[in-house]
Amino acid sequence: VQLVESGGGSVQAGGSLTLSCVASGYTDSNGCMGWFRQVSGNKREIIASLDPHDTAGYAASVKGRFTISKDRAKNTLYLQMNSLNPQDSGEYYCATAKSPYGWGCPGGDGEWSDWGQGTQVNVTS
Repeated sequence: VQLVESGGGSVQAGGSLTLSCVASGYTDSNGCMGWFRQVSGNKREIIASLDPHDTAGYAASVKGRFTISKDRAKNTLYLQMNSLNPQDSGEYYCATAKSPYGWGCPGGDGEWSDWGQGTQVNVTS
């Protein structure tokens, strides 16, 4: 499995960005796909995920502002980020995982198996 993120960059507070993650070699029908954020020196935190039924989950800090979606035909995962603020800055990673029960996704980054190289998002005030 190869995951390649793109779409990061610098944006002013209040602006929007859309991240993309192209997944090559990924065909797990019982899998989760998600986005994580890491601020330097800190642990990666889950931002948004899609379970095998395409049910989305979001961190409280981004709910209502971020939208995760997937284009199966393009094997691409997206993260639409609106109303960005400086606290949204960080390195964003795309990842895959097995769904523990056939629904829902793991919360901890240790349970996610494949990772992209990351894309940097910088929100200035």
